[in-house]
Amino acid sequence: MVPFFVMLVAMVAVFFVLIVRPQRRQVAAHQALIGSLTVGEEIMTTSGLFGTIRGIKDETLDVEIATGVTVKIARRAVARRVTEPTDEPSEPSE
Repeated sequence: MVPFFVMLVAMVAVFFVLIVRPQRRQVAAHQALIGSLTVGEEIMTTSGLFGTIRGIKDETLDVEIATGVTVKIARRAVARRVTEPTDEPSEPSE
C-alpha cells in the first residue's frame, strides 16, 4: 500500500512540474502582453490576422487590417506583438 501511495504522489508531482507550471507561465505571459498593448503597435491575432491597433477599450481592440479597414477584436485574441525588421541591412560578421 505504501509503495502505491508513494508512486501516486510522485506522479502528481511530475504532472504538476511538467504540465501545470508551464501552463501558468504561458497564461501569465499572455496576460502581461494583453495589458501592455498600446495604440500604434502591430499585432498578430490567434487566427493569423495582422494589423495595427487604432483604439483600445476594456475588452476589445480596434485593429486596422488594411488602409481604411478597421475591425473590432477581443483583447484575448491577440497572439503576439509583431516586430518590424530594421530598414538598415545588417553588416555581415567576419
